[in-house]
Amino acid sequence: MTLASTEKTIIQNNILIVDDHPFIIEGYKNAITRYNPKGFEFFISQAKDCESAYDIITNPATLAFDIAFLDISMPPYEEKGIYSGEDLAKLINEFMPNCKIILLTMYTELLKIKTIISTINPNGLVIKNDLTFDELLFAFDKVIKNEIYYSQSVQKMLDLAEKDTIEIDQFDKQILFHLSKGTKLNDIPQYIPISLGAIERRKLNLKELLKIDNGSDIDLIREAKNQGLLF
Repeated sequence: MTLASTEKTIIQNNILIVDDHPFIIEGYKNAITRYNPKGFEFFISQAKDCESAYDIITNPATLAFDIAFLDISMPPYEEKGIYSGEDLAKLINEFMPNCKIILLTMYTELLKIKTIISTINPNGLVIKNDLTFDELLFAFDKVIKNEIYYSQSVQKMLDLAEKDTIEIDQFDKQILFHLSKGTKLNDIPQYIPISLGAIERRKLNLKELLKIDNGSDIDLIREAKNQGLLF
């Protein structure tokens, strides 16, 4: 965050917005630019998918972002192993560790929400069904003031949540992704740097974890989607 001297001190913020719906991006931009215009000046970059966001984030010429709005579900960038807004969040943490991250999602599964919080620990997490213009401004205000913001539905789920939850790692997510795309099990090692035997064991563990021990791969994918582990 940079300070620019004028008649009054104006705080400059570099903002990144990543969403595959242009009208949503425009809504975010409209809300951001109306936030305390006498005290803040915003420079907004935008991307429409994981690939274009990857290119912006990793570009040496890109100034570090202060805040990033990331939709969780977006077209993946398989070549670089970027499958979602969660992966982009990890990338930002690597390249711009001081950037505050606000994740937005349509998912309302408790498992998915708790996994996001435990793996990403975002500054803001908003379920899109909660999102209004005023809500977005409120979330932005909280995050810019270094507070954590969870939208109403997120907070309600966490308040009612049981302590135990299911969590899977990045390799498990990639196995589920390739199975969902119809990739043959024997071909998955071409995309994931672990052995076929390890992939087979992980698939069995996933079936046990999701309580479909005798189910098919189709059953596994269906349940993974139901639990918010695959999108």
